[in-house]
Parts: sequence; structure tokens; C-alpha cells
Amino acid sequence: MSSADYAKELLRSGIIDAKTGNKNSARQYLDRAIYMAGSHEMLAEAWFWMSEVVDDAVEKRKALENCLSHDLHHTRARRSLAILDGKLKAEDVIDPNKLPVAPDGLREAQADRFMCPKCGGRMSFSPDGSSLVCDFCSRHSALGGGSGTENEKDFIVAMATMKGHGKPLQEQVFHCDGCGAEFILPPSQISAACAYCDSPHVVKFEGTKDLIEPNSILPHAFDQKRAVRLLIDWVEGNNIKPEKQVDLPRGIYLPMWTFDIGGFIDYTGEMVEYEDESPFNNRRERKVTRINDQYPIMVNDLALPASRKMSAVFMKLLPAYDLSALKEYDRRYLANWIAEVYDIPMADASLDARSQSFQKIKKQMPSLLNNINLIRASSAGMMVESFKLALLPVWMTELPFDGRNHLVLINGQSGVVASDLPEDDDEPGGLFGFLADLLND
Repeated sequence: MSSADYAKELLRSGIIDAKTGNKNSARQYLDRAIYMAGSHEMLAEAWFWMSEVVDDAVEKRKALENCLSHDLHHTRARRSLAILDGKLKAEDVIDPNKLPVAPDGLREAQADRFMCPKCGGRMSFSPDGSSLVCDFCSRHSALGGGSGTENEKDFIVAMATMKGHGKPLQEQVFHCDGCGAEFILPPSQISAACAYCDSPHVVKFEGTKDLIEPNSILPHAFDQKRAVRLLIDWVEGNNIKPEKQVDLPRGIYLPMWTFDIGGFIDYTGEMVEYEDESPFNNRRERKVTRINDQYPIMVNDLALPASRKMSAVFMKLLPAYDLSALKEYDRRYLANWIAEVYDIPMADASLDARSQSFQKIKKQMPSLLNNINLIRASSAGMMVESFKLALLPVWMTELPFDGRNHLVLINGQSGVVASDLPEDDDEPGGLFGFLADLLND
């Protein structure tokens, strides 16, 4: 038996004893496996299981750090270290083979209420990107908050809990602190005004176990009047004639996932080289070299819609956002503004992000590798490292045209307009007569 096979057998025996609770015997096997192991993969696995059979917190941390020094992407070690650091609760960790069923029915949820400290009037977020303003006395309350561009969450930690896999399915019951009324907020929204006293409420995400709280928000930069003007200009520029009255654009925040992806792509390729022509036969010699290697991956902030309802049109708007202007999430930004909850779970979106990154880089690899002939490529070494959930500003309306209502979205930061209309649509007519009166409202 070779030393490598002997090391594998020691590791196997150590794991069996660890799983059956024989910690002393497991430590002996694993200690010898670590001494005999010759590969980083085997060393990482041996150190991880060593962390499972030691009781002292210092020794456990040392074992986990040794594991990660041999395999930085070792998911179980990163999860265990997060529990040790207090970033993850052990009771929140789920069995990936037995995901709990999301409960039906109503759920009690806490919400913040925003009222003016001077006159008691309703406070709303002003689309200047920086303050709350009272609807009655016009008192301003500045919003601070740092940048939300780097406020990312650990992917492994989130995937270990139900938050990474679930989506909000329940109706949420809120208690209004203003008038005492209770009302139901649909699962597709996280903010609303009380039906009786009209005070704005915003969900406290940390109070729920099945929702991931947004990391960042891009505040609305202009008001409804400006949105109407942008809509008019866009419709007239595309020579569209609506078939009936157009509704005013409605301000909303839509959720977006971003992912950072690292690791490598294993690939096999062929490099073809030609030698100089022979002076005797005028023939070029062709030499083929087989290459087996890894291509390093580093994808930063790949953006994907987090809601299915308007994802096709929203996807067109994503490149028009300046994500460097993201601010740290603060519930006050949603005061008197509707915000939609994600209905695409983070786990599903991460698979999409990983697949898109792989296909894009795979397509570019031949030119990036000196025109190599790519034979095989594997994404097994690629890994999602971190993610963000951001809320982006949108003005939304429907355009009655060509026999049905077409969705139109206006980027609430840049003013770029997108719709589900065909790109080459050039119907004659104009929209100004239908919407011009809205500008004077």
C-alpha cells in the first residue's frame, strides 16, 4: 500500500470514529493522517474533522484555520468558523437534504413608524437622496449612513440558513403604533401606510428568520413630475401613440442581487504551432500541444434582478445604475415609498450568477489564452464568495398600446427608460396630449 493510500485509509477511519462519537480514537487517526497526507485536499479534510473532535475553542479555531490554509473555499470549515465567531447561530443551520417547508398563513412582523417629532405629521423620504420631510410642517430630518458598495455578506454563512433558500410566502400582520390598528401587508411589499392614520411603516427585517435584510439602497433622485417629463420625452421620441389615458408613474424600489465569484476554471486545450517552411519541400510543419491548466476567476458585483415579476424589463435598466452611489440600507429611506420583497431566493440567483459567469468567461477564454482551441472546461472550481441585496429606485407605469398594456420602467437615478415594447417599434403619433396636463397637476 502506498503512503497516499495509507493516508486515505487513516482519514477514512478518523472520519468514521468522529461520526460515531469516538473522539479519542478519531484524534489519533486524524493526527496520523495529517502527518502522512501529501495533498492539500486531504490535509484540509483531515484538519476539518480534527476541528469536529476537539472541545477546546482555541484548538478548534486552530484546526479550522489550518483547514482553510489548505483550501480557502472549504465550505464546512467556513461555516464552523462563522459559528465560532458568533456570525451564525448553530440552531439556524439547516440540513441541505431536508429543507424545512415554508409555513402558510399569517406571520406577525415588527415595523418602524415614521412621524414628525415637531408636529406629529407623517414623515416621507424626499427624493433628494438625503432627508425625510414632514408632509405638514416641512421639517427636514437628514439621513446619514455610509456607502453601501462594500457592505457584502458571506455567501457560505447565508446558505447555511433558511434565509439563503427561502422566499417570503406569508401575509404579514402589522400593528400600527399610531392608532392601534392591525393591517395585513402582502408578501411582495415591505413598506406601506396605515389605512386609518396614514402613518408610514417599514418592515424590520432582523425580526424575521425567513428574510434577508437589504445591504444597500440607491435612493430616489427625482420626483413624480420629473418622471412624467421623462416618460413624455421617451414616448414622443419613439413615435408611440397610446390608445387611452396613461396612469401616473408610481415610485417603487425593486430588489437586486449582486454576487462576487472567485476560484478557477479547469480546462483542456490545444495549442497549434507551425514551424518555418522547409527549403526543400515548401511545407509547413504543424505541431499540436495539449494543455491542461486552470484559469483564475474574479467576478465582482454581477447584478441580477431579485424579483421575477418585472425582471425582463428591469434587467434592461441595470446597466444604467451607478452602483458606486449605493448607500448603507436604512429603513427611513422607505418612509412612504413602496418597496418590493425579493421572490427569487438567494440560492437560486447564485446558481444563475455562477452559470452566467462561466458561460461568459468560457466564450472569452480562447482569445484570452492566445487563441487556444478549447476542448473542455469545467466550472467545478468556481465559487460564489459573497453577495449583496440592494434596493434600486424605479418609476413604473403601463402604456396602453397595440391592444394591451406594456410595462414601462424609468430608472429612478439616471432617468433611463425601458419597456417590454419591441425595440424597433415606430408607430406614428404622440403622447403629449395624454400626459401634458399631468405636469401642471
